[in-house]
Amino acid sequence: MIITRTPFRVSFAGGGSDIEEFYSQCGGAVLSTTIDKYMYIASHRFFDEDKVRVKYSKTETVTRLEDLEHPILREVLIRFQVRGALEISSNADIPAGSGLGSSSSFTVGLIHNLHVRAGKYVTKAQLAEEACDVEINRLQEPIGKQDQYAAAFGGLNVFHFHPSGTVGVEPIHLKADVYQGLQESLLMFHIGGQRMASYVLAEQKANLRSSPKREVLKRMVDFVWELRDALYDGKLERLGQILDRSWRLKQQLASKISNDTINRCYQLALENGALGGKLLGAGGSGFLLLFCPRPKQEGLRRALAPLRELRFRFEIEGSKVIFADGE
Repeated sequence: MIITRTPFRVSFAGGGSDIEEFYSQCGGAVLSTTIDKYMYIASHRFFDEDKVRVKYSKTETVTRLEDLEHPILREVLIRFQVRGALEISSNADIPAGSGLGSSSSFTVGLIHNLHVRAGKYVTKAQLAEEACDVEINRLQEPIGKQDQYAAAFGGLNVFHFHPSGTVGVEPIHLKADVYQGLQESLLMFHIGGQRMASYVLAEQKANLRSSPKREVLKRMVDFVWELRDALYDGKLERLGQILDRSWRLKQQLASKISNDTINRCYQLALENGALGGKLLGAGGSGFLLLFCPRPKQEGLRRALAPLRELRFRFEIEGSKVIFADGE
């Protein structure tokens, strides 16, 4: 059996600029971190030499890979020319559609697992690019590249999306007290519901043909550099301000990014100690990330008591193998 563990991500600034329609013209950048919530992919030999079995929210057993209903599993297994006698199962700390990049963590973890099973070494950059190829090029999902790179590399980074299509990875190395303070100033609450990011991103992608929408996203990319410099200077409260300004701009990119429920929760958070925040992911539902100084956090938790809090820490390893036997 081989088990890979691949983290989910939290993005702070620049989200949306990793879509080709934008970065191919303007270049893009995203500042994000991975957290200690994971996608686990396990593979082991199956007793039936002619069949492949996959387990996710449902179980499929097929003789022909083309008959698999799960698009990512189907595409990746065909890519690796799996011939049968294999069972693959997935488990996650967070449900799909929550805005933490779970789909790309699944893809990265699956590709990583199958490379290990084939006895091949794979770099983090190769993992990310292969996952991008599957999701964006092969499956035509209207998504960007930030989730795949975050899941593969792990840690706190600025990802540079160049017009050529290449991606630069700039690790952010903070002083220990700043890094600790950053973690301790962030809270996350589940708004509820699940949504397919593709619906929101498809509209956002189409809207980027408009010059005013592109200008909005350019301003959001500028926040990446402001935030990076503020973190190096130890000015953590700037994160709250940048999150707030970026979130208000992001809502201009597509109609379904926010709704009345999200807006009420966000306003309540601001009235009870949060300096800023954002809805993670494409929008519509999922997790609300908030920056709040520690002395005011208990009051904020009481104010948002109906919402479930997700406690988390940062992680730095990216996708990794956590178990492998000889089979």
